[in-house]
Amino acid sequence: MSIDRGLTHVALPVSDVDASIDFYERFADMQVVHRRIDDETGESVVWLSDGTRPFVIVLIEQHAVSHALGGFAHLGVGCASRAEVDRRCDDARREGRDVFGPEDHGEPVGYWAIVADPDGHNLELSHGQEVGLTVERASRREQRPRTPGRTRSPARRRR
Repeated sequence: MSIDRGLTHVALPVSDVDASIDFYERFADMQVVHRRIDDETGESVVWLSDGTRPFVIVLIEQHAVSHALGGFAHLGVGCASRAEVDRRCDDARREGRDVFGPEDHGEPVGYWAIVADPDGHNLELSHGQEVGLTVERASRREQRPRTPGRTRSPARRRR
């Protein structure tokens, strides 16, 4: 299993996830590599990638804006282990930084925490999100030959 290390994603709150998917598909050559409904909020969460590297834009459909630690917009960094996430959170707390977590939400979210940077922006520290594996799997699906004469309609592509 590959372990995500370094910058893995940027997460953005959006009001209409399908409109945002359409925008990023058309203007950034990105495709959906993961989609789910969050069990706690009932809102859509989508990972988009251009398939060129293990990196995604995470779109989080929000009907109400959260202000905890500045909301859900954040940069995501993969750590080598849960212990590394814990250590970095402990260091941040000792420095007096705002820290949320860590929490374990299982696949695909993994073990994660949020640390506020000096300007109040959010940095997510995580282990086990498998962004790299998800992008790799989606890239392999896209490389498969398609049946001649068949194309995906825009409506089907959004599902």
